[in-house]
Amino acid sequence: MLVQRNKLTSKMKDIIVLCLLAFVAGASAQCSCRTMKWATCDGTPCTCTLLVGTGVKQTVNCDQLIPKCFLMKAEMYRAKNNLSTRSIGGKPVDTAFVDNDGIYDPECENDGRFKAVQCNNTETCWCVNSAGVRRSDKGDKNIKCEPVETYWVRLEMKHKPINNRPDLAQLKTGLQNILSSRYGLQAQYISEVQFDADGRLIVVDLKKDKADRTVDLSRMSYYLEKDVKVLPLFREQNKFSVDVNGNPVEMENILVYYVDEKAPTFTMQRLTGGVIAVIVVVILVVLVGLLVLFFVRRQEKAKYSKAQAREMETMS
Repeated sequence: MLVQRNKLTSKMKDIIVLCLLAFVAGASAQCSCRTMKWATCDGTPCTCTLLVGTGVKQTVNCDQLIPKCFLMKAEMYRAKNNLSTRSIGGKPVDTAFVDNDGIYDPECENDGRFKAVQCNNTETCWCVNSAGVRRSDKGDKNIKCEPVETYWVRLEMKHKPINNRPDLAQLKTGLQNILSSRYGLQAQYISEVQFDADGRLIVVDLKKDKADRTVDLSRMSYYLEKDVKVLPLFREQNKFSVDVNGNPVEMENILVYYVDEKAPTFTMQRLTGGVIAVIVVVILVVLVGLLVLFFVRRQEKAKYSKAQAREMETMS
C-alpha cells in the first residue's frame, strides 16, 4: 500500500513538473515581439527592448509598428557591429522627394519621433521631416529647423511576373487587405491606387490631413520598404505579397516618395559634383560658341567693308 502511495506521489510530481514546464514554455512563447525581430523580451508582465547603442536599450511597444527613428538607431548599431541588417507613377508633385541619404544614427524624441535637427554625431547638421528624411542643405550645429509633417507618401512598386493579370479593382482590394492586416493601416488612408499592367507597375498614394499628428505613415512605408528590398522586420519572416483572388502577387522593387506639409529648402548645394561639372561644361561650350560666332561675323564684316572700298575706288 505504501509502495503504491509512493508511486502515486511520484507520478503527481511528474505531472506538476510537466505542467510547470508547459506553463513556462507558453509564457516564453507569448513574451516575444511580433513587430520587431531584433527585440529582446522577458519578465512578467512581458517587456521588450531594442538595443540601439552599446548598452543602451530602448523599450518598445510590440502591439504596434515600432517608430522608424528607433528602427534606424537599431539598424545603425547593428551595422557598426557587423550584425545583419537590411508610365504611371513618378513624383506625385514637384516638391516630392526620395530618401537618397540612406540610414544614419538619428536623435529621437521619447515617443520615437525624429528631432527636427539631425547631426549623425558630427558637426554637420541638417533638417528632417517627420519621416526622418533630409529636407534641407547640410550646415553647422547652428542650423535652424522646425518640425515638418509628412502627410503624403507615394509607394511605387513593381510586381514580379505573373500568369494572370489582375484588374485594378481586385488589386486595390488585395492591397487594402494586406496593408491593414500586416501593417495596421486603415483603408481611409489609401487615397488612390494606379496600375500599369504592361509595366507591372503599382502606385499607391497614402494621405492624411496635414494637421493630423496621430498617424505616422513613415512607419508602415519603412516596414514595407524592408519587406521588398531586404528582409521583413517582423519576427515572422513571411514574405510580403498581395492576395488577388487567391493568387499571391509579390514585389521585386519599390520606390518611396515623401511629400511634406511645407516644401523642402534644398538649393544648388544639393547637386552632386558630377552634375555641377556638366552644367559648367555646357555653359563654357555655349560661351565659346558665342565668341566664335562673334569673331566670324566680325571678320565677314571687315571683308565686306574692304570690298566695298575697292569698288568705290574703281568707280572713281
